[in-house]
Amino acid sequence: MEITKEKDSTTSSSPADSISIAYQEPIVDKNEGTWPTDRRAYVALFGGFLLMFNSWGLVNTFGTFQSYYITHLLPHTNTALITLIGGTQSFFILVASFATGRLLDAGHHRFLAVTGGVLTTLGMFMLSLSAGHGRRNQGKYWAIWLTQGLTVGLGMSCMFVHSSQVVATWFPKRRGLAVGITASGASIAGLIYPVLFKFAVAKGGFPSAIRYLAIVVGGTSFIAFFCANPNPTHPLRVPEKWLRSEVWVDKTAFQRRSYSWFVATMCLVFLGFYPIFFNLEDWVQWRHIGVKEDTPRGKGVLPGDGGFRTFYFLSISNGCSTIGRILGAYLSDRYGALNIHLTATCLGSLFIFLFWPLATTLPSALTFVVLFGIVSGTIIGLPPACVASLLAESEQKRLGQWTGMMYTLTSVFSVAGPAVVGGLVKGYGFLTVMGWSGCCLAAAAGCTVMARRGEGRGIVEREREGEMEVAVVVERRGKEGERGNGGGGGGVV
Repeated sequence: MEITKEKDSTTSSSPADSISIAYQEPIVDKNEGTWPTDRRAYVALFGGFLLMFNSWGLVNTFGTFQSYYITHLLPHTNTALITLIGGTQSFFILVASFATGRLLDAGHHRFLAVTGGVLTTLGMFMLSLSAGHGRRNQGKYWAIWLTQGLTVGLGMSCMFVHSSQVVATWFPKRRGLAVGITASGASIAGLIYPVLFKFAVAKGGFPSAIRYLAIVVGGTSFIAFFCANPNPTHPLRVPEKWLRSEVWVDKTAFQRRSYSWFVATMCLVFLGFYPIFFNLEDWVQWRHIGVKEDTPRGKGVLPGDGGFRTFYFLSISNGCSTIGRILGAYLSDRYGALNIHLTATCLGSLFIFLFWPLATTLPSALTFVVLFGIVSGTIIGLPPACVASLLAESEQKRLGQWTGMMYTLTSVFSVAGPAVVGGLVKGYGFLTVMGWSGCCLAAAAGCTVMARRGEGRGIVEREREGEMEVAVVVERRGKEGERGNGGGGGGVV
């Protein structure tokens, strides 16, 4: 594995030194086909899938938890405060991304895997102790927030960027599709966890159900620790001084308009995206389309009056997002990641404005859930590939840091969106969710258009700059060699 030591700019001996450190050829086997032949690549792909399974997969499941808290454990707690638990998860998983991305660029993937697995599993087990016997109104809000919001959120932050960055090092020619397959782990988890939770609650109560989930989280995190390893030929960026601000924040990223515009895109996406999933089950019940169970415990079956269960809508939406994640990633390798992301964002806004308000029956509601679920997979799963498309090949070693900085800046919006919408729903009804989320995605599409305008030109300019830098280094070293050989006692000035 090649390691690049990043020297402090204040102690660089010459311009040539700083230039030679900044530029590095990407390590890609040109004789290898489109897909890697090393089996370790596919083991890492599976490991990345599991990391995503236990990070955004749990966030995608929170709508089911929120519905249960409102109905059973915390019936007298403000809905906005309950929504804040899921918003806290989103905040911490995103706000720490700049640090985890930089640690990954320096090769500390095992430390992050252990920390993430332990915190997430511990938080889930502690959550099972936060509600007594799981009976109505026995939940303690502060305990649920500390365990599920804070502890689990911090654990997931160690796994999120880790999942896509490790996989990207193995698939340079199919990076978009590989990252898309990894991102589908969140969709599969969003399909499995709600169903497992509901049936486990019906059979044994809330504490028992959470312990079952904790066992699944712990087991899959243990497997991911051994599988999710980066390509050993991938260059590492190890700083000499970790405490310098330049180590953690690459200010040059924001000098590129395409990157800045895409960061704005993702801020707007997180402002309006997750309020849909957090409120989906309650909207279904409000429309009298589905049935929510009315007791926290049954005899091996879900209680209620019969009918289509509300939690199935969230599971169906998450399951369909698997299609969008993989299909969008496949198309991104052919037509460009930003182009596909723009198309999905426009379609998502269109579906919210046109289909969601008209979904008043079970067939029409399922149609909306399926269609939006597909495009949502592309919207939320493709950003790492979009960031990679904004980097020249010689800059891919910065992918972890740039992706992490993007997600960190979206963290405040991921909390604000669900919290604001929670208050709007209580005061004005569910139409506010539709207006809020539709407008946010429409504005995000506009920002993506601006990012596209600078994408191609920026890459060409950066590649030319890289070639010029290498030429300058070669020329200067050549002159230094001539002076050293021809001048007898001459040295480098």
